[in-house]
Amino acid sequence: MSTETTQAQHGSKYDRLIAAARAAPPTPTVVVHPCDETSLRGAVDSASAGIIRPILVGPERKIREIATKFDLDVSGFEIVDAAHSDDAAAKGVELIHAARGELLMKGSLHTDELMRAVTAKAGGLRTDRRISHVFVMDVPAYAETIFVTDAAINIFPDLDAKRDIIQNAIDLYNQAGFGHTPRVAILSAVETVTSKIPSTIEAAALCKMADRGQITGGLLDGPLAFDNAIDPEAARIKGITSEVAGRAQILVVPDLEAGNMLAKNLAYFAKADGAGIVLGARVPVVLTSRADSPRARMASCAVAALYARARRQKAPTVAA
Repeated sequence: MSTETTQAQHGSKYDRLIAAARAAPPTPTVVVHPCDETSLRGAVDSASAGIIRPILVGPERKIREIATKFDLDVSGFEIVDAAHSDDAAAKGVELIHAARGELLMKGSLHTDELMRAVTAKAGGLRTDRRISHVFVMDVPAYAETIFVTDAAINIFPDLDAKRDIIQNAIDLYNQAGFGHTPRVAILSAVETVTSKIPSTIEAAALCKMADRGQITGGLLDGPLAFDNAIDPEAARIKGITSEVAGRAQILVVPDLEAGNMLAKNLAYFAKADGAGIVLGARVPVVLTSRADSPRARMASCAVAALYARARRQKAPTVAA
């Protein structure tokens, strides 16, 4: 693949998502504790692009000081004053319950502070689906956008949790404009089922669950090693023939440790951008970090906005 082709692909994947998100009215978004330049700029840039309409939740004085210091215009945004990060997380969740926002966006607080409020048994944003995280990755050397899940929330997911993790990722893929019926590779160290590696047994069970309609909307195969999940020649050499092998679009990792290492390897070795989104709650949650590029932060908002819009259009109407 030529350098020119690689660069063109790298520039186009997120750009298409951002353009699609800008084609509709901005999505009301509750931004929790945007109290540093990176998080506040991410909200301001996404608002300027027409992707979101932010409500900023946090210490008002500090937010305005950051805006002034870094020349960020927040004059058109509603600011809900909160004493500190925990208070901001709680108030952000309350605003979602009050139907003030369709997205929740992480600011400069720690992820666990925000997720405590989201997952709280009383007053949180839980549904009957397990909450999970997806990295939507633009890898320059790979022709398609790749999902990596779960690399941030579930540490050692069991079989039932993995079912929800996969379903969350499939639903995002199908509803946020990536296409339909994604190819899902359930990763392990090897591509054969062996009792010595429990993740291979779980992969086989998940594929059978899909056969029986317990997972819908995607094509599953596994266990697959990373190479024969994403490289057709590696799959051919191993004698693996399936619609998924060598052409995966969603990579399901055995546990968080493996997923986090895979995502960071793609980011630092393959120079991939990674947009982060949490699924399975009442609304999508945009997770960004200081290491994210401005384009990746905007792509995170775009993916979440597209998904929120699709869910809104799919929701049943209530008769008057």
